[in-house]
Amino acid sequence: MNMYWEDGRNAARNPLDHPTVTEIAARHGRTAAQVVLRWHLEHGLSAIPKSVRPHRIAENFDVFDFALTANEVAAIDAIDTGVRGGPAPDAVGPGDFS
Repeated sequence: MNMYWEDGRNAARNPLDHPTVTEIAARHGRTAAQVVLRWHLEHGLSAIPKSVRPHRIAENFDVFDFALTANEVAAIDAIDTGVRGGPAPDAVGPGDFS
């Protein structure tokens, strides 16, 4: 999950720190990142996890032996604030990610 710069008081919160996600992660004995990746899978969405740390890469693959309940998926769905988690696409240039 890519974390971008914050843009004032309306900046989106890091979903990996959201209490809903961390509580679900604790219930499943997983990391918040694994829960968010599983949420993507539950919705049939593609996620592109990234890490250079071998243990995190392994964690990113370890999301296929558990499932979220319908209530857990709905609880994560409800986190959506309608605020972009990244910059406006037309405001990004190659130099922004060097």
